[in-house]
Amino acid sequence: MKCGSRLAGLKPILKNPPMNATLARPAGTEPESIKLIYHFLCWASFWLIVGTVYGLLAAIKLYWPEAVEFSLFSFGRIRPIHTTIVFFGWASMALMALTLFVVARTSKIPLQAPKMAWIGLQLWNVCLLMGLITLSLGISTGPQEYREVIGPIAIFYAVGLLLIFYSCYQTVARRATPEIYISNWYILGAFCWMTILSVTAYLPFYQDGMGNIIIQGYYMHNGVGLWFTPLVLGITYYALPRMLGKPIYSYALGVLGFWTNMVFYTLIGAHHYIFSPVPWWLQTTAILFSVGMMVPVWSGSGNFFLTAHGSWHKVRRSYAIIFLLTGIWGYALVSTQGTIEAFRSANVYWHFTNFTVGHSHLAMYGFVSFAIWGAIYGLLPRITGNELTEGAIGLHFWLAFVGGSIYVISISIAGILQGASWVAGDSFIASVDAAAPMWLWRSIGGFMMVASHIVFIVNLWNMRPKRETNLLDEAVAV
Repeated sequence: MKCGSRLAGLKPILKNPPMNATLARPAGTEPESIKLIYHFLCWASFWLIVGTVYGLLAAIKLYWPEAVEFSLFSFGRIRPIHTTIVFFGWASMALMALTLFVVARTSKIPLQAPKMAWIGLQLWNVCLLMGLITLSLGISTGPQEYREVIGPIAIFYAVGLLLIFYSCYQTVARRATPEIYISNWYILGAFCWMTILSVTAYLPFYQDGMGNIIIQGYYMHNGVGLWFTPLVLGITYYALPRMLGKPIYSYALGVLGFWTNMVFYTLIGAHHYIFSPVPWWLQTTAILFSVGMMVPVWSGSGNFFLTAHGSWHKVRRSYAIIFLLTGIWGYALVSTQGTIEAFRSANVYWHFTNFTVGHSHLAMYGFVSFAIWGAIYGLLPRITGNELTEGAIGLHFWLAFVGGSIYVISISIAGILQGASWVAGDSFIASVDAAAPMWLWRSIGGFMMVASHIVFIVNLWNMRPKRETNLLDEAVAV
């Protein structure tokens, strides 16, 4: 009885014990890691607003060229600012935030060398700021999409990339599991490929003549296919099963997608230059490999949809999952569209028109950005402790989905009208007149997209980390 009375009088060790009844934190949720991940996302959202405001201004100038008549805001300067900041600022930074979390969680150890990632983040910000200034002043490498930033500034990005790569690599190398999870195959592969791409793009002996043209196709297409695509797929291989509460449908399909993406994607950049002076055999090779790309595209997207099969009741209740699966639909759609566009019979109508602009936005927005938002909404609250209402996520989704759809559909129609006009032998100004009404709809869609980004920033703030509470400080002496 005396012993029983003593036990009955004991107080719990913790006032608010965690659900797993342990003081050990899950990998990736250490205070330093949370702070690093959230800072990456905050900077990514800042550059998202900057980049898309420039993009909206570029869209407005297509039908109202007199808008903001300053040389700093001429179309030839704001267009590369838009693409560079969205490419390297928004998408790359947001994916790095998710990557740092995923590599730690799947390796079951804290993120290694986080200070390297911090330095990498600051170097990227320096690169973007200097790039914004120089491009605004008209200082660039010329019309080389996604690599207009001059070499000395691009070095900051390259060094930052290697430092973040080092942090991720060390985390995977010191993992507490015997196997490397499929997510990390894609993530580490993306870092390796982007390093190769960055070096190749700025080698001095590729900067003139046809060599420059071919390398430009190689760089701009593989920037999407061997940087953004594997990062998004790698994150999805962790995020989707985690949100659905079930394993991935097929690990083997993930491995198949990884290797075939590497084999086929590297040689399809020349399909951007069909009917150009680029060697005919290289154009044909690009078309052939574009068809081969259907293997990784449909093995990957099919794998995700089969994972979601049977869990539609969860999908309907979660806008985070809807965001993610919409991104995967975008991946399947834009990749299939790209394969069709590569054929010469389609290329003669579509390429070098606004249709290509619609295609690229379907890739970077409908695929990459939607998948990023889905992963953020699904994973960030798990480490910050701040959940959002479905209404707040839903408002972002519908503004982005409707606005993005209006944008892509209108600009694609404009491209079809342009191509038909050119093939018919009409004057160039006739093609401009045919496309002009669609440019207005492009701007309307752009306004909705920017509005959705403002909603996202508010949502991101509402998901900010709670103040750090040290559980040991809540311990009560027994």
